[in-house]
Amino acid sequence: MPNTYQRIVLASRPSGAVSPDNFRLEEAPVPELADGQVLVRNHYLSLDPYMRGRMDEGKSYASPQPLGEVMIGGTVGEVEASKNPKFQVGDKVVGMFGWQEIGVSDGSGLQKVDTTHIPLSAYLGSVGMPGVTAWYGLNKIIEPKSGETVVVSAASGAVGSVVGQLAKLKGCRAVGIAGGKEKCDYVVNELGFDACIDYKAAADSKALYMMLKEATPDGVDGYFENVGGEILDVVLSRMNAFGRIAVCGMIAGYDGQPLPMKNPRMILVSRLKIEGFIVSEHMDVWPQALSELGNGVAQGKIKFRESVAQGLASAPEAFMGLLKGKNFGKQLVKLV
Repeated sequence: MPNTYQRIVLASRPSGAVSPDNFRLEEAPVPELADGQVLVRNHYLSLDPYMRGRMDEGKSYASPQPLGEVMIGGTVGEVEASKNPKFQVGDKVVGMFGWQEIGVSDGSGLQKVDTTHIPLSAYLGSVGMPGVTAWYGLNKIIEPKSGETVVVSAASGAVGSVVGQLAKLKGCRAVGIAGGKEKCDYVVNELGFDACIDYKAAADSKALYMMLKEATPDGVDGYFENVGGEILDVVLSRMNAFGRIAVCGMIAGYDGQPLPMKNPRMILVSRLKIEGFIVSEHMDVWPQALSELGNGVAQGKIKFRESVAQGLASAPEAFMGLLKGKNFGKQLVKLV
């Protein structure tokens, strides 16, 4: 193994949209292992929308990403050296080593995974944090019943794609919202959603509403929110009485754009339950969720797609693309 490795740190905080100048690629010496430690060669880095919020200094659900330190992020990789009896060389592991080629850990926070029936990369997607996010929001907040209609925004993404497939497995009508015909075709033809609305094809919010109305003839019982803004407003107008909305993300406002609501009265008129959640605050459900998701992927009942950028240096550009919806499915960076 080389004596040095690469890492990307947060060089400055964004003012509006993220730019390449906010990141700095560094080279660092590979550390010597102390007793109890393991050295992991990261194979994949996960890029996720939550990272944008952590780059700011303002109030959020988690502390800001410190300047000059490795960007936060989930990783999967292989143990290359171990002085910890719980980990052997060759073990495949999931961790939070961030934007860097290697990671050193005392073993806490590291989880061994089995790649016999599930690809290693899937542990950062459908059988990882995004999958559990989908599982929690759908099962614990929306609580769908067979025959109900569930709508999900960013439907071709890592979280949204799982939401719709899980809803279908529960006997629901699953309707996606995505940007572009290619993504909508994938959501319907590959993932098995009943319909998908291309919001980019709508001239205005009235046209978007008519498209949603056509796709949800019986109204909307559950909505999984990843976007916010105009799309949330339109869906509110289609919600049935006692509908449930799980708020996972508001990517439309991540660069500081305002997110005004035109239809908040529908919350009262339709007696809606709206709940925001952070999946890391619900670790008690992770074993059940991961077990169900893993079985679903292994049996081919849950399908997924990945956008893979090559090499650590490509991470900033891929991340900026993710925030603009350029990715298709789960956004990863391949490090080996």
